[in-house]
Order: sequence, then structure tokens, then C-alpha cells
Amino acid sequence: MSALSSLTAISPLEGRYFEKIADLRPIFSEYGLMKFRLTVEIRWLQHLAQHAKLPELPPLSQHANDILNGLIEHFSEQDALRIKHIESVINHDVKAIEYFLKEKIDGNHELKTYSEFIHFGCTSEDINNLSYALSLQASRKQCLLPALDELLAILKNMSHQYAAIPMLSRTHGQPATPTTVGKEIANIAARLQRQAEQLVATPILGKLNGATGNYNAFCIAYPTVDWQLLSKNFVCELDLHWNAYTTQIEPHDYIAEFFAILMRINTILIDFNRDMWGYISLNYFKQKSLQFEVGSSTMPHKVNPIDFENAEGNLGMANALLSYMAEKLPISRWQRDLSDSTVLRNIGVAIAHSALAYQATLKGLSKVSVNEEILQADLNQHWEILSEAIQTVMRRHQIPEPYEKLKAFTRGKPMTQELLQQFIAKLALDDETKKTLYELSPNSYLGYACDLAKRI
Repeated sequence: MSALSSLTAISPLEGRYFEKIADLRPIFSEYGLMKFRLTVEIRWLQHLAQHAKLPELPPLSQHANDILNGLIEHFSEQDALRIKHIESVINHDVKAIEYFLKEKIDGNHELKTYSEFIHFGCTSEDINNLSYALSLQASRKQCLLPALDELLAILKNMSHQYAAIPMLSRTHGQPATPTTVGKEIANIAARLQRQAEQLVATPILGKLNGATGNYNAFCIAYPTVDWQLLSKNFVCELDLHWNAYTTQIEPHDYIAEFFAILMRINTILIDFNRDMWGYISLNYFKQKSLQFEVGSSTMPHKVNPIDFENAEGNLGMANALLSYMAEKLPISRWQRDLSDSTVLRNIGVAIAHSALAYQATLKGLSKVSVNEEILQADLNQHWEILSEAIQTVMRRHQIPEPYEKLKAFTRGKPMTQELLQQFIAKLALDDETKKTLYELSPNSYLGYACDLAKRI
């Protein structure tokens, strides 16, 4: 077997879908994790150097800070390979970052003098929890929210565009009170908007407090320093929320909260993709056919709704992973066990499947258009759906047993405009009310559907 390539990769994320998740690779790859760890180590050293009560570590010069900042800014794959080599010798991935950093500053006398303040007082989980927090923060800002914003913009535009196009509803799969195409899309947009707002608002937590969360080593080294305040300031400077109460690990409750929101977003989109699949099968939506695209290996006529199917599959994969991680990560034996480590390394896999699904949904939407002729024909075949309107007006006018009378008249029978009007003519209603009912049709009995769609 040849070296790793898109054809030899086990995971389709690194094979078939390699190019589609390129934006996530710098965040969730081994390289990305190393860069986040290096960032935390450097920022911690710089933060300590600014504190007045650490006389052994005076403020760093501008030149020294420029060197440190440059190590983050110019972090390369060669740097990552060097860290990997160090790890292969010492068998510790976080300690390898510390040793790499000490190597890189070896030529600068100022930084070398204070090199033992690198990783000062830290346990590996001080670095790790902040690194994973930064990766989630980056994925939310750079990938998830932009994709959801694009999807929401398209859904809202479709809601407005199709606001007044009537459509037969189906409750329990049966013909039901009409809606509009735009209103049904607006329903999804409203649901997604609410969850996206929660995704924006959910705090991403971090801690830096030592081996069991009590600042033991910090306090023994510098007893006069307020390490809780110093830690809080540092975590907040990373644009994270400080968690004051932890064991050796940050307990990951916020990750479970984050993933719960993401799962709800994905579940809403599963619902939407299945509905779109169904509407396409009813010919409510037409799909663009591309000249060289093959819909079926044996049936030349087919244009399959593959984008919505692909999205549904990836959303399911994502939610399976997110669900497991949300249940597993908040559980740790006593003050620390290592079972979360492998799980955390797969966060990017779940995010990637979500991102693929968002792309597929967008692609599917770009290839469909409303088939108004079919929509109108379907409505015209189901005049019985107006029985709701007629019996409700009968109730207002206190005509006895309106539901039962419409049930006996309409259930299980082909219904036409003429038959309904014959029923209306026999009702004890004033002429104005009868006129209103006579003028009613399946494509005009829409309530506030059009207005609701336009307002989203």
C-alpha cells in the first residue's frame, strides 16, 4: 500500500471529503492542537512576566515578546514535526511543547534566563483544556456560525420569495389545512435562528489551577500572589470564561452544553432535509439536472435528491458522535483519568460531519425551484380540506353538530368545489357568511401564512 492519500485514507473526512473540510484542518488536526498548546504556553509566560509580585521574572522586553509572538504566528509543519520527534523520545505530548519552546528560545539570552518559567506551576491539563477551548472557540467563529449564517440567509430569502405560494399541508401524511411554501421554510429558519443564538451565547470555559485544581504548587512558590485572580485574568484574556471549581481537568460540562445545542441544530436540519426529500418526491420542488451528472446507474431518467440525503447521513454521524461525547466527557474517575483524552481528539470529526452536512444542504437548496403547477393541481384535488373552515364558521353561528355533519359529508369521498357549495347552500347562515364560504378555495384558505413567512 502506498503512503497516505485521499484514496488510502480510512476516514472519508481525510479521503473523499478532504477538500471540503479544509477550513477545519488547521483547527482540529494534530498540527492545530500543537499550535493551540504552544499559544497557551507562550501567553502564560507573557502573563506571568507582567505580574509585579514575581521578582524572578521581570517584564519581558519588546524584542523578547516579538520572538515569542513570532513562534505562534510562524508556527509551521516543520515545527510540528520537531515536536512530534521530541514526543517520540519522551513519550509525552504536552511536555514536548515545553521542550520545543525551550529549544526555540535557546539563542536569546533574556528568554533563556527565564526558561524555567515556561509551563510554570502547570499540569498538562492546564494547557490541554485551554487548547481545546480555543479550538472550539475558533471552530464556532470561523466555521459553524458562518455556515449557519449563510444557511439562514438563504432560508429567509426563500421564505420571502415563496411566502404567497400556496401548498397542501400533510398531517399524519394526509391532506390537511393549506400553508405556503415560504411559511414552511420560515418555520425552519425560526428554529435554526433560536439555536444559533444559543450557540453564540454559550460560554466556553477554561481553567489554570494546577494538578488537582487547588493551586498547590503556585501557593507554595509565591504565597503572597492571588493566584485565583491571576488565573482568572489569564483565562479571560484568552476570551474564555474562567471556571473556578475543577479537579485536575476542567469538567467539560460546557462542551456537553455546546454539543447539545449543536445536536439540536443538526436535528432541525435532519427534519428539514427529510421534508425537502419528501417534497421533491411529490414534485413540489423541481431539481436542476446537470448535463454530465448521472442520477442512477441503470435508470437514465432519474435526478436523485442526493445532496439532502448526503446531508442527512452526515448529520446523523455528527449527532451520534456529539451525543456520545456529551455523555462521556463530563465523567472522570476521582480527580482525573485519561479516558477523555482520545475522545477530545475526535471533536473535530463531529464538527467536520456537521460542516459537510451544512454544505450539502446549501448545495441541495441551490438546485431546487418551486413547481407551482404541481402545487396548484394538488390543492385542487383536495377541496375536503375546507371542511375545517366550514365547520368552524358553523360553530360560530351555533349550528348543531358541525364537526359530525362535515365528517359524514366529506370523509372517504372525492370532494369538489361544487359539492361543498351545495352543502353550504343548505346551511342556516346569512347570505354574507355564505358568500365568504363560497369564495373560499384551497389556495386562498391560508390564514396568516403569507405574513408569517414575510416577517421571518
